[in-house]
Amino acid sequence: MIKHMRIDSRLIHGQVAAAWMNHIGAKEIIVCNDAVAQDRIQKMALPLAARGTPVKVFSIQETIDYAKAHEDETLFVICKFPTDALALVESGLEIQEFNVGTAAPVQGTQYKMITKTIAATKEDAQVYQKLCDHFGKVTSRITPANEEVDVMEGLRKEGLL
Repeated sequence: MIKHMRIDSRLIHGQVAAAWMNHIGAKEIIVCNDAVAQDRIQKMALPLAARGTPVKVFSIQETIDYAKAHEDETLFVICKFPTDALALVESGLEIQEFNVGTAAPVQGTQYKMITKTIAATKEDAQVYQKLCDHFGKVTSRITPANEEVDVMEGLRKEGLL
């Protein structure tokens, strides 16, 4: 079962390697993104950022297959984009917790900053709406100690929904 799924365009960094791993109680980090899974350099660099925590870098389909084969384990999945997260949800995987960390602006897109750390386009807003329909809410927390911020409220405030 995926205990915690997080969208974070930075993928693995200190907050993930320390605070979130301790909060979740997972033994490894699974990075889920098709392009990252094809990138030799990122596949070598991401484990270095994890400070000794085992890291698997998978495509969306590999993540689905791995999660189904390891349903009895506590899994922590980091998705680079909201579309990665939605693909996992739509595959029918059981996902207990979900949040958004950092969603950096993508160059060349018509984005709006909906929080200090989350940029979104109209297309992203549609994906977040589908995630909200599934989870009942979409929130952002930088660390487990931070208060939740309502992502959907930010999307509405910026006129993206």
